[in-house]
Amino acid sequence: MPESRVPRRRRFLVCEPRHFAVEYAINPWMHPDQPVDVDLAGHQWRELVRAYRDHGHTVDTVEPVADLPDMVFAANSALVLEGRVFGSLFHAPERRPESLAYDSWFRDAGYEVHRPGSVCEGEGDLVPAGRWILAGTGFRTTRETHQEVQEFFGVPVISLQLVDPHFYHLDTALFVLDSEDGGPDGPPGNIAYYPEAFSPGSRGVLARLYPDAVLATRQDAMAFGLNSVSDGRHVFIAPRAKELADQLARQGYLPVPVDLSEFHKAGGGIKCCTQEIRS
Repeated sequence: MPESRVPRRRRFLVCEPRHFAVEYAINPWMHPDQPVDVDLAGHQWRELVRAYRDHGHTVDTVEPVADLPDMVFAANSALVLEGRVFGSLFHAPERRPESLAYDSWFRDAGYEVHRPGSVCEGEGDLVPAGRWILAGTGFRTTRETHQEVQEFFGVPVISLQLVDPHFYHLDTALFVLDSEDGGPDGPPGNIAYYPEAFSPGSRGVLARLYPDAVLATRQDAMAFGLNSVSDGRHVFIAPRAKELADQLARQGYLPVPVDLSEFHKAGGGIKCCTQEIRS
């Protein structure tokens, strides 16, 4: 274990939850009959932005659009890698207009946006991990998109099958702790994940790639502990994922608890609200 893990400054894109609500059900967490406290959601979101900035990260914002209650989940809008943007095509018709709003932001910022040919939900299912991209499928993003992503970025894509509907996106079941690897013959960084969210074959792949991974319990996974963001040292994590936070601390990471419990009502958390811009 490194004596002192080194944080890497990041640039994040987020969207204020001005219109956040649970108006439909497209995952097991969503219950339209359970109201959302918009004021509390706004407070929690601002605390997340403050935590990022307090730890040296840059935060940009996209203007929220009325009638798009899930637009706050910026991670689903795209994958940005080496200054190239691979956009989104949502599975649920209710969310598809979000792509237009995010595409406009990226274009105004000087990026070209590639439109996917099949369902793709951005960083929800596409997780850059150093020398490759980990890619989830089973509920949202298709395997065809995995192939398209590999062709677009020229980076190897490793497909992982999700099997538990509570973990409908890869970023609810896995996150990258440290993407810095030791080259072709060295270790490929590290991750934290919940094994039972994946098919047996995908569990085997992850075990081979990351023999030293941090394994989360179901309790911590259901508390959105794996919907976290790491800068290589600080891990912005749901406060209820206590056992996972303790494991990370023993590995030399510094957990930064940020409560986004109001967003759990829609099946999202810290990472869901955070799009990373990798220039």
